[in-house]
Amino acid sequence: MRRTLLVLAVSVLSLTATTTALAAGYATRTLQQGSSGSDVRALQRYLDAAGYDTSADGQFGPATRRSVMAFESAEQRSVNGRASRGEQRVVRARASTTATEPAGETAYLDSDGLAVAPESAPDEVKEIIAAGNEIATKPYKYGGGHARWNDSGYDCSGSVSFVLHAAGLLDKPLDSGGLAGWGPQGRGSWITVRANAGHAYMIVAGLRFDTSARRHTGNRWSEQMRSARGYRGRHPEGL
Repeated sequence: MRRTLLVLAVSVLSLTATTTALAAGYATRTLQQGSSGSDVRALQRYLDAAGYDTSADGQFGPATRRSVMAFESAEQRSVNGRASRGEQRVVRARASTTATEPAGETAYLDSDGLAVAPESAPDEVKEIIAAGNEIATKPYKYGGGHARWNDSGYDCSGSVSFVLHAAGLLDKPLDSGGLAGWGPQGRGSWITVRANAGHAYMIVAGLRFDTSARRHTGNRWSEQMRSARGYRGRHPEGL
């Protein structure tokens, strides 16, 4: 009987702790690997909005820890992967000042699958879209676009570099790793470059420009988004 009561008491305490965690307000406790709850989910959403790609599942796992460490490094804080209450407030502030939607209309695809720029788009965005249309159906070519701008085919980073160069935003081609560190961090209002060590693509006025889209669309443009998990978000200054 005593053992049964002890087990019941432990179960109640565990349930109470879980309920408390789930109901914890944002920035009311330090969050670290193993934490869970609505405040973890809020942190994950703020990290993602601030440009540190994170899935909001409410579970503070290794991926969230890496995002927190990337934030800490960028903010020149102690890099330990634990989100203190103060850091959580800073993440929220950064998220609130990072644009997540195009400033005006979004682009669309015409009957040929090529992108049509909105009238309200800045000139650089229109130039990127025009350049993207030029190479949209060119084949994927490993290393393409890196030795010379006008090539017979382009790889992922070569494609992104080509259109950025056409808009006067890039002087020389960058590989995927280089694009992951190029430009201000976070999503842009019109243009977001997504890159990691192995791949790079762009979101331009609401359309995805991505060599991996060719398998499904026949060209680099697509209206279908892909998971940004594992990619750094960067954007041109002011765009």
